[in-house]
Amino acid sequence: MITRASRRQFLKTASLMSMAGVAGPFALNLAAIGAASAQTAPGYRALVCLFLYGGNDQTNTLIPYDQPSYDQYLAARDTIAIARNQLTATATGAVASQGGREFAFHPALTSFKTRWDEGKLAVVANVGPLIVPTTVAQYKNRSVPLPPKLFSHNDQQSVWQAQAPLGEGAKLGWGGRIGDLLAGQNANVQFTCISAGGNAVFLSGQNVIQYQVGSSGPVSISGISGTLYGSPSASAAYRSLITSTSANLFENELGVITNRSITSNQLLSASLPPASTFPLPNPTSNLASQLNVVARIISARSALGTNRQVFLVSLGGFDNHDFLLTQHTQQLTIANAAVNAFYGWLVQMGVQNDVTLFTASDFGRTLTSNGDGSDHGWGSHHFVLGGSVLGHEIYGTFPATTFGTSVDVGQGNMVPGIAVDQYAATFARWLGVSDTDVPLVLPNVGNYPSRYLAFL
Repeated sequence: MITRASRRQFLKTASLMSMAGVAGPFALNLAAIGAASAQTAPGYRALVCLFLYGGNDQTNTLIPYDQPSYDQYLAARDTIAIARNQLTATATGAVASQGGREFAFHPALTSFKTRWDEGKLAVVANVGPLIVPTTVAQYKNRSVPLPPKLFSHNDQQSVWQAQAPLGEGAKLGWGGRIGDLLAGQNANVQFTCISAGGNAVFLSGQNVIQYQVGSSGPVSISGISGTLYGSPSASAAYRSLITSTSANLFENELGVITNRSITSNQLLSASLPPASTFPLPNPTSNLASQLNVVARIISARSALGTNRQVFLVSLGGFDNHDFLLTQHTQQLTIANAAVNAFYGWLVQMGVQNDVTLFTASDFGRTLTSNGDGSDHGWGSHHFVLGGSVLGHEIYGTFPATTFGTSVDVGQGNMVPGIAVDQYAATFARWLGVSDTDVPLVLPNVGNYPSRYLAFL
């Protein structure tokens, strides 16, 4: 029997050997015996996290539409409510799991509504960071442990993405820990966790190193190939200088990292199809460009030898204390077009059942209006998209959009009914992490009566 400790050691050894280029295939096969023997789901699978930086306003993202529920929403939101006649085209119809209530996607989210109708998109209601299941009374009395520094952007971004809710400064992310456990299934482990959306704790593992790409693809180090100042020898000397071994520990480690980066860049650049393979809906959309890179990397999965991958893309502009009706619409319009294009590219490749995209954000926002926007909150509603998703459904309980509910801690600010741990554990299991190893990804998941959600 192979223990969890030995699995981790095999992974660490395989990662180091792969990065150093020593006996790579043999070492990785040994790692697979340890790290992947207990895992499930053969073939290729990938997760894509779309992080909405700033704290998405969930109340204007998925809106109560049946007349009584809409009337509550209108009374609560006042100056920042969306008119009901603008919601007809994106209305869901009655949702049985929510007592027959009706909802509507934001008018900008037309493609999300299409995927909902196709059964490929699900909504997960009132998700947020918790340490244990928490009631309003427990929150107010501080009688249970709570996530650190609630309502703080940097801390809650970290809490959402981290292996455990430590706040800003966390070093391990749950995406990275998934990568640690599944990297043995990849011939090139450096392409297990890839960010096209900037540096983030989400993809940081104990063994797996976050690989970052730009919105147009892998980023090369200038001057290390061809000529430098018109001289081939200068270019060669420069490359040797930044990759050579050294007696100094720090200089030597920098050389190892730089050499690894160059090697990975060359392999990825040679394997990627051109960006034009997946035409952009809007060449100026940074999110669409990020998702284009992700699609190209997925299309190169055979050449890269990858069977399990975790990606991060991001879109900012959601801290809408002001101008909510205009700025929120602008950002959701960008997300709608980019995600629609990405799903089309997955279908083009025939991997729509093998890739799942989900949203995350700093926090939700207050139900109450501050006059022109909404303020920092806690629980929020999120989307899950993919061919394997059990869609056309809202999971969890969608609270009444009014004040004084059983989850309202003030200003219509919701204590989450579903923990990030449960949300994340569902993705981890779908990707292939065993039930035994899920607590290695999410140490607090055992605090909840139900570890997994039913959308995958």
